[in-house]
Amino acid sequence: MKIVRRIGVPPSSRGSTSGASCPDLFELSDGNFAVIGTEATDTLEGELPADASRADYERIVVVSRETLIRAKADIPDA
Repeated sequence: MKIVRRIGVPPSSRGSTSGASCPDLFELSDGNFAVIGTEATDTLEGELPADASRADYERIVVVSRETLIRAKADIPDA
């Protein structure tokens, strides 16, 4: 599995001037997506609706609204 491309614009285009870690989205060679975001499992797990759950190896990650909105045009429809 490899990163094929960034989805959306780089963090520097979203106002990151420090080059520090920032939320980001990537398309992978197997068609899946990888997300860099803020780990929030402990905070949000109790907020999940009754029909949602996560496996022990999964984490809840927060990505900024701007990151996702600016990636929208690059997300394939199918």
